[in-house]
Amino acid sequence: MQKRYMAIWFRHLLTDGLSLRRPALKEVPFVLVLPIKNRVIISASSPLAEKQGAFPGMAVADARAAVPELLAIDDTPGKAAKLLRLLGLWCIRYTPIVTLDLPDGLILDISGCAHLWSDERGYLKEIVLKLRNAGFDARAAIADTPGAAWAVSRFAISGPIIKPGEQVRAFSGLPPTALRLDAEVLEKLQKLGFRTIGSFLQMPPSVLRRRFGKDLLIRLDQASGRVNEVLAPLIPPVPYSERLPCLEPIRTAPGIGIAIEKLLSALCLRLQAEGKGLRKAVLKCIRIDGRMVQAGITTNRGSHSVSHLSKLFELQIAKIEPALGIELFILEAPKVEDLDTVQEQLWAIDKGLADMALAELLDRVAGKVGAEAIQRYLPAEHYWPERSMKLAVSLTEEPATAWPMQMRPFRLLTIPEAIEVMALVPDNPPKTFIYKGKRHMIIKADGPERIEREWWRDGGEHRDYYIVEDSEGQRYWVFRSGHYDGVGVQWYLHGYFA
Repeated sequence: MQKRYMAIWFRHLLTDGLSLRRPALKEVPFVLVLPIKNRVIISASSPLAEKQGAFPGMAVADARAAVPELLAIDDTPGKAAKLLRLLGLWCIRYTPIVTLDLPDGLILDISGCAHLWSDERGYLKEIVLKLRNAGFDARAAIADTPGAAWAVSRFAISGPIIKPGEQVRAFSGLPPTALRLDAEVLEKLQKLGFRTIGSFLQMPPSVLRRRFGKDLLIRLDQASGRVNEVLAPLIPPVPYSERLPCLEPIRTAPGIGIAIEKLLSALCLRLQAEGKGLRKAVLKCIRIDGRMVQAGITTNRGSHSVSHLSKLFELQIAKIEPALGIELFILEAPKVEDLDTVQEQLWAIDKGLADMALAELLDRVAGKVGAEAIQRYLPAEHYWPERSMKLAVSLTEEPATAWPMQMRPFRLLTIPEAIEVMALVPDNPPKTFIYKGKRHMIIKADGPERIEREWWRDGGEHRDYYIVEDSEGQRYWVFRSGHYDGVGVQWYLHGYFA
């Protein structure tokens, strides 16, 4: 069988993924940034930012000179790999062999698959259009080798489908960068005047090896097909799922509870053997009328305790409408996590967040009031108050930094609210302030604490914060935005102390 490969290139992978989660970003130029050697460097740019002159590799300060309204967002290391993995798992519906091509691409072995979509053109069109409709700026090419497909998808101007046996002709006119070479080799080629691959393609291999190393020859042989390129296929996660068909339709709550317990027993036995715990489970009930009803649970920590998980599902049974009866139960665990082995102890100590009883209590509370009502916060490495904390993804997540030593309010407003203030001296703390029509007389005040803006993220005035106490004994966190300029200044309320 003739081997054929497709290379998919996501030109703005990270920014496209962020725009899907935050649609408002599509209308503004924004970049993702990383601190590198005391400089803040752009790691990814949105299409609108690139159009205005902000490109990856530039310093944010230089980019702001060209794009004053540029929005800078902290990049998360490893995000590209996670996003590519999700896209690769989606592509498995088109071919069983998908390989991650970090940092911004996928390589698909499509041998024997394209005929299911009439031909290779229809196959490529199907995948690319669906990716673009999903919000990703994708470009793809098909060739006999992964290297040729990779080169054409990124650098070729002509058609994206290279006929069998014509890969050398397709990439010979492309720049040496299309061979996926190291920066050092590319610099040598540029200094010697090799502007295209074809300019050194016919040179003796011994000369190329002596001047540029063996990597150049390996890439040439892989792209031309003389040497097979080994690809590491993406392995989809094994689904954690159990099925329970019923001889007679189940219509009662006790019957549904027995079915759930049987499914959990089988699933938890497997999880325990593999050292994993359940974080999310979905129960699908297929009724005899062909309709499906479902219920789900989530846990704060991984668990394979049948009794605990059964209690969580008991709270959901009332939501299941069996109608004429349920003939098939399917229990799926789409989210699991590795569990640490619990060491036996000779005496009791305070386990804190590691106490499994606490996690089980939170799970039961979440089953009644909803998981979104229970949140845990961790400190974030930002001075600006609105950004100084973040939501924890799990009960066991460790903080990356310590909480600030300065006194902070127990309740922080998401958006500071404007207040009317009277101060004896402009730079002094307020004597009174009016908030929502109520006047507060200040009897004590502490401050100011000046907090500067994070200039690499956005512009604006600094803030001078005061802790004030009114005549009723209530304490507030207020601030003045910027310096007093003799005309007037705006004050805000930002938080409450207990």
